[in-house]
Amino acid sequence: MARVEHPGSGRVLEVSSDQPGIQVYSGNFLDGASAGKSGRLYRMGDAFVLEPQMFPDTPNHPDFGSLRLEPGETYRNRIVLR
Repeated sequence: MARVEHPGSGRVLEVSSDQPGIQVYSGNFLDGASAGKSGRLYRMGDAFVLEPQMFPDTPNHPDFGSLRLEPGETYRNRIVLR
């Protein structure tokens, strides 16, 4: 589904899922007020998130499938990070 590489360090992240779409967030909301495990403050653009899901505009496109979850049904989203 997605592969992200950092040539400088050689790090690679591969994401697989049973969902057809993926949402990407770039961390542009970070303002330097939150610290990570090392105590370093996170600034704008210091992070990104890959979130497998249905396509964002699915309710307006019947050919994308349905997002509807009926009472008693269980939502599952299988995600594999490698």
